[in-house]
Amino acid sequence: MIDVAVIGAGMAGLVCAQQLKQGGYSVLVVEKSRGLGGRMATRRLYDTWADHGTCYLKPKGEFFQEFIDLLCDRQIITVWNHDQLPPRYIAPAGMSAIAKFLAPGLDILLNQRVIVIHPTPENTWRLTLESSNEEITAKAVVVAIPAPQAVMLLEPLGENLLGTDFLTNLRSVEFVPCLSAIAGYPNSTPLPDWQAQSFTDDSVLGWIGLDSSKRPQPKQPVFVIQSSGNFAQLHLESSDLQPVGQKMLQHAAQTLALPWLETPEWLQIHRWRYAFSSHPWTENILSASASLPLVCCGDWCGGNLVEGAMLSGLAAAFAINHHLHQATLTNVNFFKNLTFS
Repeated sequence: MIDVAVIGAGMAGLVCAQQLKQGGYSVLVVEKSRGLGGRMATRRLYDTWADHGTCYLKPKGEFFQEFIDLLCDRQIITVWNHDQLPPRYIAPAGMSAIAKFLAPGLDILLNQRVIVIHPTPENTWRLTLESSNEEITAKAVVVAIPAPQAVMLLEPLGENLLGTDFLTNLRSVEFVPCLSAIAGYPNSTPLPDWQAQSFTDDSVLGWIGLDSSKRPQPKQPVFVIQSSGNFAQLHLESSDLQPVGQKMLQHAAQTLALPWLETPEWLQIHRWRYAFSSHPWTENILSASASLPLVCCGDWCGGNLVEGAMLSGLAAAFAINHHLHQATLTNVNFFKNLTFS
C-alpha cells in the first residue's frame, strides 16, 4: 500500500506528487499517456520537434515567476521574442522538458489508465488499472485530470460517498476543444517578421506560431496553428483530420496574406478534446466530502493556464497532507529541493 495515488502526470499532478514526496509520503503517479506533461506536450517528427499544446509560459504571480527563474537558471526555458512585454518563455527542447524536470525521483506508471476507484473495508482507496487489471491501494487519491474525465471516473462512487455538492461542482466545469496543426515548410520559404499571432474573433483560427524559431539550429520552418474552439467543436469527431488541418492552413494563408502556408511539405494534426476550461471551478482545488481523502486539481481549478495548474497541484498536496500525517510542507522547500534534484 502507498500513501497517495496521483492520477495524471500533467503540471498539477507532478507538482502535487513532488511536494508530497518531499514531505516523506510514498507517492505513485499513474498516467494514461506514454509521456509526461499533459498539455505541456511536445511531438517529435521529421527530425525535429514541436509544441502542439502549451506553446509558451507567461507568468503573472510571484510564485510562478520563481519557478520560471529556476527553469531559466537550469537553461530549460528562455525568453522568446525579447520585444514583447511581459516576456514569454519557451523551452528550446520542447515544453515537455518542464514536465521532465519535475519528474525525477517520482514513481510513475505510464500507459496506464485508472478505470475504477472504490473504497475498501480497510478504509483505503483501491484503484484498478485498465491494461493489466492490476490494483493499487492508497490512503489518499489526487485526481489531476480534466474535470469531464474525473466525472466519468468518480460518478460511480455516488453522492452518498463523495457528497452532492462535490459532484455538482465537478459536473459544472466546462471545456472547449482545440485542433493543433503542425506544418513543415521548405527552407526557401519567405518567413514573416513575426513569431506568433493571436486571433480573437476568427471563426477558424485561435493562434499561429513559428515553432521552429524556438529551436536551436532548426532544420526547416515549422508552424503550429491552433484552431478556435468553435471550429474544433465542428470537426472534433472527424475520422480523418488531415482535410480539416488543410482547411486551417488555407484560412491562415488567406487571413495573413501568406499563400505558401497552404502548401506545406508535411502536416500533422492533434485533437485536444479538453484544451481550455471555459467554465472553471473557482477555487484552487475541489475536495470530496468522503471520509477518505480525495482531491481534484488541475488547470481548471482557479484558471486555465499552466500557472493555475501549478498552484492547484501545490494546494492539493497541502490538502492531502492535512488529512494524513501533517508533515511540514512549504513552498520554499519545494523550490529548494527541486534545485538539488
